Amino acid sequence: MSTRRFTDDLSDSDNSGQPEEKPVAAPSAAAPSAPAAPIAPRAPSAPVTPRQAGNPSAASNRGGAHLPRTLTQVLAEANDRVVRGDLIDYVPLPTGFDPLDGFIGGGLRKTELVLLGGPQGIGKTIATLQVARNIAMRPDQYVFYLSYEHPETHLLHRLMCMESVNPPEIDLSRGIKLRDLYQIIVANRAKDFMREGGGTSLNSILRDNPKTAPGLARLARYSDRMILVKASPAVTTLRAIKEMTARLCDATGGNVTVFIDYLQKIAVYPERPRDENDKVTIIVEGLKDIAMSLDVPVWSIVAADREGLKSKRIHLFHLRGSSALDYESDIAIIMNNKYQIMSKDHVSFNPYTAKQFRDWVVWTIEKNRAGRAMQDMEFQLHGQHFTFDPRGQKVQQQLIDDKVLES
Repeated sequence: MSTRRFTDDLSDSDNSGQPEEKPVAAPSAAAPSAPAAPIAPRAPSAPVTPRQAGNPSAASNRGGAHLPRTLTQVLAEANDRVVRGDLIDYVPLPTGFDPLDGFIGGGLRKTELVLLGGPQGIGKTIATLQVARNIAMRPDQYVFYLSYEHPETHLLHRLMCMESVNPPEIDLSRGIKLRDLYQIIVANRAKDFMREGGGTSLNSILRDNPKTAPGLARLARYSDRMILVKASPAVTTLRAIKEMTARLCDATGGNVTVFIDYLQKIAVYPERPRDENDKVTIIVEGLKDIAMSLDVPVWSIVAADREGLKSKRIHLFHLRGSSALDYESDIAIIMNNKYQIMSKDHVSFNPYTAKQFRDWVVWTIEKNRAGRAMQDMEFQLHGQHFTFDPRGQKVQQQLIDDKVLES
């Protein structure tokens, strides 16, 4: 079986002299589990704004986005998708975090833009990678994860630590930390040098060690369906993200969920934003356009501004950028440390028992276009294993802002 390269249909005229993006493995349309072909997006040769139409061929493959259609045509297309068994418009993709899925109607849906914000070190990347992992676990779904913060190998190491505790089982007795993983790898390579034998592969080290073997086996269940990119804040533009996503949609029948870590680092080219607000407006409109025109869910991390980092509790309006974040997003989730935002004035507050909540993170749905907003839920963070316990619950204690949730 021949393997198609996604760069074959990119003309040489697309190259405007900008640095090329690092190739990334993509699944084959004919054989999803087969070795992937590289994607090599190029910088745009002509100005394209987020408001402009997307790739014509990609748009025609996904319902003729940006093209006028009669209601009869829309109904016919919806009918064809149901006949084919494509029910994603009616059956959302669960994130694996039960309370969250309950509040947002069962999970992520195509065309939706989900934003996740919070202070530094609260666990935004951990939560995002865990949601991506949960979706990639489904045999019919693919994940496209772009990280402006970490290289692909570091994400692999995080996933190995996460899989060692096997969420939602969360067996901490079998969990490994990043330091443990590095020591296992280095120790085995050192033994090889002492024996003057052949080089031992990373796969064999992880497979033969009883602490890492179970996690590696779990990771292998979805490794062919998780596509990683070390994105560059200099060259990974909205156009590049859209091109790569369109090719993945063509290869997977549109069963792709896009994750971005994080929004403010996306390169803006050739636009020249006036300030930070203008830049964020361009980016968030572009991400919403990708979600709608390519018919995929998009989940993006958003950084908080300086004022938000100084506040006791971060809200949606504290996210760095502009009001466009509120306007364009379908779902906005804000994370805060539970201990920091518990109301100290409440009669039931006990400073000794409250310390147990330092490892708990409150997720607040501050915007929910299709359901109730301002819903608080809490999840326990196991930071050393890069995982949340997804079996969370509604917050029962009083939080600051004088907001109490009913039990």
